[in-house]
Amino acid sequence: MSRFLSSRFATLTPYTPGEQPQNRKYIKLNTNENPYPPSPAVTEAIRASTGEELKRYPDPTAANLIRTMAEYCGVSEEQVIFGNGSDEILAFCFLAFCDRKVPACFADITYGFYKVFAELCAVEARIIPLTGDFSINPADYHRAGGTVLIANPNAPTGMSLTLAQIEEIAVSNPDNIVIVDEAYVDFGAESAVPLTLRYDNLLVVGTFSKSRNLAGARLGYAIGDSKLIADLNTVKYSFNPYNVNRLTLAAGKAAIEDRNYFTDCCNAIIETREFTTQALRDAGFTVLPSKANFVFVKNDRLHGEEYYLKLKERGILVRHFTDARISDYVRITIGTRQEMETLIKTTKLILEAIQ
Repeated sequence: MSRFLSSRFATLTPYTPGEQPQNRKYIKLNTNENPYPPSPAVTEAIRASTGEELKRYPDPTAANLIRTMAEYCGVSEEQVIFGNGSDEILAFCFLAFCDRKVPACFADITYGFYKVFAELCAVEARIIPLTGDFSINPADYHRAGGTVLIANPNAPTGMSLTLAQIEEIAVSNPDNIVIVDEAYVDFGAESAVPLTLRYDNLLVVGTFSKSRNLAGARLGYAIGDSKLIADLNTVKYSFNPYNVNRLTLAAGKAAIEDRNYFTDCCNAIIETREFTTQALRDAGFTVLPSKANFVFVKNDRLHGEEYYLKLKERGILVRHFTDARISDYVRITIGTRQEMETLIKTTKLILEAIQ
């Protein structure tokens, strides 16, 4: 830390991204990326956008992309905003809807960036513990007294709430915003987008990194009441109007339009997740019920960090978290069927070696 860093950030603990190793080729199951390439239509759209137009700024309104997304989701164009990944959208949310009088309310075990954003924006974080089985109890968020953030499905557990439970939380907080982070919703959970047409305090945040195969393009969005979107646009235009580049705008539009490819990839991941869940349970693992493109697992014979390290030694990367409550677990991204079969085979060899 330099002597020039503002004192506001002297104690800031930044978010730690998953490993992106450069020195070895791994089966990479640690950052919840989609194992399949983008749609061929996306590749073609990017190729068509790499010409002379790159000398011009991208459309700050993202009009064509927003029009496509609004039609896809059955909402008006005024109800949609796009950003540089859902992380940027979430940052806009903290700036727009939290302050010294309005805290951010979220789970103790959830997406790690929420705590970072709260600290960065000098916002109080009201931490609400998950239940003993790692689920979210909607009643714990009734009349929360601040901006509520619910990752649904939650990360890193993969567990989800029903649409009725999300609605319950929104209804119980009429004077505060309820933000539903749906990064993983397309892998089996229910989207709350339809509820945004009924509740002006409900905002859904999503990403193209997971189910749309575009983690490297950095594209996120929010859908909600037009006044909430206007608030977010106020923050956006005060920060970076040109936040989504031309190539990503084109890629996002093509990804939405190729519905068959999207469905096929999601179905393949869901099928492979169920295979992996059963295989790990057969091997003696506890596997939480997941509606995401990852599973959260532990084995009583093998500490989470030890399992992570032994897999890494054998060329497989998974994610281990040091938080005491979940340190026995690892999060495993669902890759291709072949990659997951390799994971299962390697895991069995590791277990056999410690008998």
